[in-house]
Amino acid sequence: MGRKVSIMGAGRVGATVAQILCYKKAADEIVLWNRTASTAQGIALDIMESAPVEGFDVNLIGTGDVAQIKGSDVVVITAGAQRKEGMSRDDLLNMNAAIVGPIADQIKANAPNSKIIVMTNPLDAMVYLTFKRTGFPKQRIVGQAGILDSSRFRYFIAAELKKKMNSVKAVVLGSHGDTMVPLITQTSVDGTPVSQLIQKEILDKIVQRTRDGGAEIIKLEASSAFYAPASAVVMMVDAILNDRKTEVPCSAYLEGEYGINGTFVGVPIILGKNGVEKVVELNISAEEKSMLTASAQKIKMITDQAAKL
Repeated sequence: MGRKVSIMGAGRVGATVAQILCYKKAADEIVLWNRTASTAQGIALDIMESAPVEGFDVNLIGTGDVAQIKGSDVVVITAGAQRKEGMSRDDLLNMNAAIVGPIADQIKANAPNSKIIVMTNPLDAMVYLTFKRTGFPKQRIVGQAGILDSSRFRYFIAAELKKKMNSVKAVVLGSHGDTMVPLITQTSVDGTPVSQLIQKEILDKIVQRTRDGGAEIIKLEASSAFYAPASAVVMMVDAILNDRKTEVPCSAYLEGEYGINGTFVGVPIILGKNGVEKVVELNISAEEKSMLTASAQKIKMITDQAAKL
C-alpha cells in the first residue's frame, strides 16, 4: 500500500508543502484539501504540470471533498487565518479554533489511524485543540514549530559568522511565540560553543530576531512566511513515513518531562512511524529551565482558552 499524505488547507503554506512533497517524491499519494475546491484543484493541476520537468510520479489530488483523506498515513493541518502586521500569534486563537476544531473532527471521522502534524497558529493551542477534538493518543499529534524556529536561529548565526549552514548546531524550545527559548548552551559552530564566537550583545539580538522571525517577514512582505515553515513540515512528514527516528524539536504533549505536565510544549523528540516516539530531555542550564517553565505557563494559559472553544 502506498504512502498517503493529506494537507488540510491550500493556502501558501499548504500549497508549498504539496509542492515540496512532490518534488522530493516523499509520498505516493497526496491530497490537497481546501474549503474552496477549485483553489485546491488549480494548485494541484499547476504542480502536476511540472511533473515531466521535475521527474516525479506522485498522485496529487486537489479537492473540496474531505472523504478523500481516507487512508492517510499523515494529515497536515495548515488551514487558518494569517497574522497581519502588529498581530501576535495568540491574537488568532478564536478565529483559528473555529477552523481547526471542525477539521480535527473530520480527520477523526475519515482518517482515524493517521498521525497529525499541526501548523496553524497559535501553534501550541491548536495542537492541544486537535488532541482534544480527535481523542487520538498523544504520540499521534505533534506541532511544527521548533524545527522552523531552530532553522531561523541557525541561519542567523551562520550569516553572522559567514559559516556554512550545516556547521551550526542549535535548538529552540518552548512556545512558537514570544517566549520561545533558543538554547545558547546547546548551540555550537563546528563544535565550538557559540558564546565563544559571538559577543553576548550580538547574540542577544540574534535570539530576539529568532523570536521575531515571523513578524519580520510579515513586515517585509505583508504576508506570513511559507517557504521555511513548509520545508520544516516536510522534514516531519518524511521522518514519520520513513521511520527516520529523527531527533527534532516539536510541540509534543508532556507528562512530567522537563517538570511540565498536561500541555503541548516545544521540546526535542524522536520522530518516527508512530509519531512522537520519545521526548528527549536535554541537560539545560537553570536559566534555560526557568525560561522553558515560563514559556509552558504562557502556553497553558492559551490552551486553557482553546479547550473552552
